[in-house]
Amino acid sequence: MHLRSSFIPGALLASTLLLVGTQAKAQCVDEELKQELVGKRAYRGVVPRKFKKALRHELTLWGGWYAGDLADGAPIYGGAYTFHFTEELGLEASFLHTTRTFGFLDAVAQRNQGLVDIGNTSSAVNMYMGHLIWTLAYGKVRWLGGAIGRFDFYVAAGAGAVDEAGSRGVAGSGGIGMKFFLTDWLGLRFDIRDQVRSVRGPLGVERTVNDIIATGGLSVFIPFSS
Repeated sequence: MHLRSSFIPGALLASTLLLVGTQAKAQCVDEELKQELVGKRAYRGVVPRKFKKALRHELTLWGGWYAGDLADGAPIYGGAYTFHFTEELGLEASFLHTTRTFGFLDAVAQRNQGLVDIGNTSSAVNMYMGHLIWTLAYGKVRWLGGAIGRFDFYVAAGAGAVDEAGSRGVAGSGGIGMKFFLTDWLGLRFDIRDQVRSVRGPLGVERTVNDIIATGGLSVFIPFSS
């Protein structure tokens, strides 16, 4: 009887110790699983920003190619200023200059020894545009297996005024672009914009055109550190 009475408390104590050990082990497994899931979620989720643009000024010098709907293609160059309200939104004001020419019509006019004026005179084109810049994605890239760089992918939408001989008016514009951040204050950018406007072509005919503008340039960010 004495042996049985001492056995029961011992069994209860052993059961309690076993239950506590099992719960502690299960809790450790749960913590390990939680940390693993958090690590995977961080790997798949948003990349922490090393380069920050919010409340910084961006000055850009750029140039590229102007592919006119009616006119010949021509070099284009200019500059831009962008203020970044947040990491995603910025407001850009830009200026671009190019020349409108009509090579085919020039050849026709020369063949007729300039006797017929069909309105194919070369003219300077100045574009004063404003765009809202919306950054859709931020990521990183490894350059040739070496250093890791950061980049933005964004869309742009806006409007402005285009001034050229015989045609002055409003233009709408939209496009996409990428910025590669080389240092804390220097970036390399590439943009493609589609500009829609009404122009007066040869023979005085009004037409709505879609002109494509492809540019690349260097940007300086102020303040110089993020």
